[in-house]
Amino acid sequence: MKVKTPVAGGICRSLQGRDKGRYYLIKTVNADGSLLLVDGNFKRLASPKKKNLKHVALLPEKAEAIAEKLSGGKQVFDTEVFSALKAYNAAQSAETPDGASLPE
Repeated sequence: MKVKTPVAGGICRSLQGRDKGRYYLIKTVNADGSLLLVDGNFKRLASPKKKNLKHVALLPEKAEAIAEKLSGGKQVFDTEVFSALKAYNAAQSAETPDGASLPE
């Protein structure tokens, strides 16, 4: 299933740039089609990475708890974002036998 509309709290993978292949959580969707992305480690909530929508692959997964906090205006911590992405990466690596690469 391919996702076409970005939402706050959604997970995406970078397709272009020096961060190619890195997973991010969408913090904000701007009106001009750009996204503000965080990973809780290198790109924190205080200084998110701005990236064009066409330079990321939107994934069908979403961090529900973080999405609710972002939409409700509650405080989100970098450790929550990092833990959510780490759990997503662990689930992805568990699905691929023998550490095979994921299909694009």
